[in-house]
Order: sequence, then C-alpha cells, then structure tokens
Amino acid sequence: MLPELGQFALILAMLLAFLQAVFGIAGPALKRDRWIAATVPAVAGQFVMMATAVGCLVASFVNFDFSVRYVAENSNSALPLFYRVTALWGAHEGSMLLWTLILACWTVAVAFCTTRLPKQFSARVLGVLGFISFGFLLFTLITSNPFLRLEPPAPDGIDLNPLLQDPGLASHPPVLYTGYVGLAVAFAFACAAMLEGRTDPVWARWTRPWAIGAWAFLTCGITLGSWWSYYTLGWGGYWAWDPVENASFMPWLVGTALIHSLAVTEKRGLFKSWTLLLALVGFSLSLIGTFLVRSGVLVSVHSFAADPSRGNAILVFLCIAIGCALALYAWRAPALKSSGGFELTSRESFLLFNNILLVIAAATVFAGTIAPLIAGAVGVGALSVGAPYFRPTFLLPMLPLLALLSIGIHANWKRGRLSASRRALLVTLGLACAVALAVVTGVYAGRHFLAVVGLVLGAWIILSSAVDPIDRVRRKLTLSRGVLGMTLAHVGLGIAVIALSVVEPYTVERDIALANGQSANVGGYDFRLIGTRDVDGPNYSATRAEVIVSRNGRTITTLYPEKREYWVRQQEGTKAGIKNEYGTDLFVALGDDLGAGRWSMRAQIRPMITFLWLGPVLMALGGFCALTDRRYRLGRSTAEALEPLAAGAKERAA
Repeated sequence: MLPELGQFALILAMLLAFLQAVFGIAGPALKRDRWIAATVPAVAGQFVMMATAVGCLVASFVNFDFSVRYVAENSNSALPLFYRVTALWGAHEGSMLLWTLILACWTVAVAFCTTRLPKQFSARVLGVLGFISFGFLLFTLITSNPFLRLEPPAPDGIDLNPLLQDPGLASHPPVLYTGYVGLAVAFAFACAAMLEGRTDPVWARWTRPWAIGAWAFLTCGITLGSWWSYYTLGWGGYWAWDPVENASFMPWLVGTALIHSLAVTEKRGLFKSWTLLLALVGFSLSLIGTFLVRSGVLVSVHSFAADPSRGNAILVFLCIAIGCALALYAWRAPALKSSGGFELTSRESFLLFNNILLVIAAATVFAGTIAPLIAGAVGVGALSVGAPYFRPTFLLPMLPLLALLSIGIHANWKRGRLSASRRALLVTLGLACAVALAVVTGVYAGRHFLAVVGLVLGAWIILSSAVDPIDRVRRKLTLSRGVLGMTLAHVGLGIAVIALSVVEPYTVERDIALANGQSANVGGYDFRLIGTRDVDGPNYSATRAEVIVSRNGRTITTLYPEKREYWVRQQEGTKAGIKNEYGTDLFVALGDDLGAGRWSMRAQIRPMITFLWLGPVLMALGGFCALTDRRYRLGRSTAEALEPLAAGAKERAA
C-alpha cells in the first residue's frame, strides 16, 4: 500500500499548499491574525507530506515494486541499490516530485528562519511560495503522477537510462534544482514587498542571503552537469549550448545580476525597481526552462518529457504566475523612486553597467534557444542554432563586462574617486598583461588574440580582487566574511575566464584508429593501444581498452576507456579514460570496433580544463561564505537590522 500512501500524502500536500497560499496572501490583506498564524503550520504539514510521498516512492524503487509504472519504467532487478534510489529523479514524474520536495524544503527554511521578520510580511512570502507549490503539485497529480499502478505488474523493469547511471549525474539534478527552485524565494520576497508596498534597504537585506544561496547552488549544479557531460558522453566537450543547458544558464545570469543589484539596494537604497524586476525575471526564466525541458518542444539529450499536454499545462501555470507578478510590478513600479545619486565612476555605476550587460547576455541566449521554436511555429522550417551563434553573441557583452568588473572593484560608493586608485589599477593591469604574455609565449605555442584578451581579463580580475583584502590585512582591519566571500567568488570567475581562454584555442583533438600495439601522436603525446578485454558490470557488459600514454619515451599513465552495452535497454554507453597531468587532461574515448582488431578512438589534450570547474566551485564557495556574514544572522531582529543602515541614510540625505 506504499504507492497509495504516497499518493494520499501528495494530495494532502497539495491541499496544505492551497491553504498556505490562501492564509499567507489573504490573511494580511484582511488583517486576520489567525490566518497569518496558521500559515507556518500549513508549511510544516506540507513538508511532512512531501517527505512522506518521496519516501514511499523511494521504498517502491528499493523493494522492486514493478506494479508501479514509474518504477517499472526506470528500474530493474539488476540495478544497483544506489541507482535504484537516484532513479527517483531519473524521469519526468519523479523529477517533478523532487522539484516540489525541494520547494517545500526552501519554504520550511524561510518559515523558520524569518521568525524575527514582521509577521504580515513573512506570511505574504510564504503565501506566494504556497501558490507556486500548489501549482506544481496540481500539475504533478493531474499529468505526472508517479504512483500510478500497472495491472498486471511487470515481471521486471525496463531499467534506468544508462546515461543516468553515473555518480556525477546522480547528484547533478538535486543540486541544480536546489538552485533553480531557490530563485522562487527571491521571487516570493519581491511579490510580498510589492503587496506590502515595502521596498526599502531592509527588504533587500532580508532577500539577499536567499538569492545568494540559490545562486551558489545553481552554480554548483551547472558545474556538475558540465563535468558529467565531459567525461560521460564521450565527445570530450563541456558545454554544447544545448537548450536544456541554456535553460539553467539563463536564470544563473539573471541571478548574478540580482545579487549585485540587491547589494546596491541594501547599501544605498537605489535600483529598487530594477532589483524587483530581476527577482521576478530570474524565477520566470526558471519556469520557462521547466517548460522547455518538459514539453518536448525542443530536442535535447537532457530533456525529461515529450508530451505536449504536459507542456500546455506548464505553459498555463507559467502565464498565470508570471502574469500576476508583472501585474503587481506594473502597479508598484511607478512609486519606486530612488532619491540618492551617484557619480559616473562610482561603484553603483559599474554595478549598473554590468547588470545591463548580464541581462543582454541572458537575452542573447534566450533568443538563440527559442529561435527554433519560433521558426517551427511560423512555418519557416527546421532551424538549428548552436555554437556559431552563441559564442560570438555571448562574447560581445561579456568582454566589456569583465573589463568593467576589474575597474569597478577599485571604485568607491557614491563618489568613484578612481584617481585615488589609479596606481592599483595600472599595477594590476600591467601584471595581468605580463602574466598573459608569459602564458601565451612561454607555455603554449601560438598567439591567439582572444586567448590573450581572456588571459589579461582573467588575471586582472584576480589581481584586482586581491587588492582590498590585502589592504585590510595590512592595516589590521577586520576581514568580514562578506568581503572574503566576494573576493573568493571574483577570484573563481577570473580562474574560469583564464581556463576558458586556454582550453578553447589550445585543445588538440584527433580521431584515430589503432590496432593492438599501434600508436598515434596527438599534441606531442603518444597514445598506444595495448589491447582490449571484455568486462562485466552489475547490469552491463563492456569492452575495456588499455592505452598507454607517453611523451618523449617516458610513460606518463595508462588509460582504460570503456564502451558499455546495458543488457536490459540494449543501449550503449561510454566511459572515457582521463588522466590529469599538471593541469592538462589526457582524454581517450573508445569508439567502434572497425574489424581486424582495430578500434576507433577520440584522443584529446585539454590544457587547464580542471580549472574550468575549479573556478565555478570557488565562486559557489564564495557565495556560501558570504551567507555566514554577521549581517545575515538569522536571530537578528528588524530593529537590529535597521541599525547598520543609519550611516547609509545620513549619506543619502547628504
């Protein structure tokens, strides 16, 4: 009876989400204190019911309950226990259940971490989150119920998609969803602020840690997905501008703009209207991404579903949620005027320029992602938009953004006074140019213009980010966790820019065909095939090759790439052989058996690619570090939060 219990818990969760929305939104409007007080118990009850539903589905997977259709379609008696658990989010229905559970977790966190906020405001935030939860739970029960039974039960399951039978992808969806769904909290805070007519710096301070947390998780999720794509799919790439990749990247770009805009609103009380709009657009892009991934309107290896009816249901909810939020914004935006000013060379100006460039970058990605959809709708025919479009159009706003970031770090609030930082600007730029020239001429052969530009900008960001912390330490000033987190995030960005600037132009790739004992030279490395042998996994058989990699007669490593065939689905999979040698990846993927003992292979030499993932990891760590800053301690009251703003208020009055 576990599936029936799970479905009953899911229905109760939906009803509690409905009550949460009604009590949270109508209670403050009608000044019903009892309704406001009932919002938190509804949140707790919804979380308990969601956890129960998820637990029932996981138990069905673990116990091989093939009478449940979703279990039969995504599991098998030979599937290892770890993947039977992670199969929960292996397809559309279970991933929607995970989505709503993570939303319930965020909602519980908001409920119990905002007890010091005004009760009416907190209730409104929870009410908006309840509305979103209700919409997704209703969608799940009507179109994507994971607890449907099979009559008669299947004798065995179809098995989990082999691409998902990997530790990297097992952890990728929960982390990505945590960031994806977490943007709903900033969205809810923005809607609550507009309902209440409160968009002061205190509101920005309440919202900012939630936005930073969601952004940090989203950064980790995108990085995990890129890493998985690199070593699992066999092509050796890390970003293909796939529609589903773009669906997570667009909210990340807008979320990056949001956390910086919130900093200005919190510090100076400026950009109120713009900050609200970014909060609305960030989660709206998450909803649009959900539609693209689950409607089948765009083809992708990452897509969950191809059912137009589900896509239509998501589209309806998307229009209602975004439409209501934008209507609120249109109502409140005219009254959101900032009284303070700032100079062109102030930090506010640089943050505004970079915000605009981030939004332009997101818009170019959005245009390229939906262009095939529009082309099909108007009858133009099939349209493929890939790297030849995305790379140049994305670089156009990114290059000036990176340069402005390197300069803006040195600017002061309100009055830029860049002349006082002229020495630091010139020294960091000079050192960055020296580093770039040293790398291009001394380490890698060939001078690529964009590589030099990218190396200069990446090094400039790192060096500029280090100026303020070094100065604080030198003067024996306190280095707050907020400053440390900001520095760490900017250093991570600089590392990622440097890695991209090296990986793209200096990667050597070659498709080769080798028999036993033969070798091929790729980028100065000799790849020699020793032989192949058959191996068996828990639910697959594989051909494993042994490839010795050497350079100048010295053996560096032995790689063991595999070509797998999963028994149940009769589907092939690939496991690349990868070895990192002083920051450079030696990569081999096993291809097809060409006969006569010959095998096709793809060999790559990818310099600094490890740093391509290290950079975003440092960025995410910077976000988490900033969350621990004393300004965002959960126990602080509203009065305590107001105190540090007194200086800013006096400054604005002046």
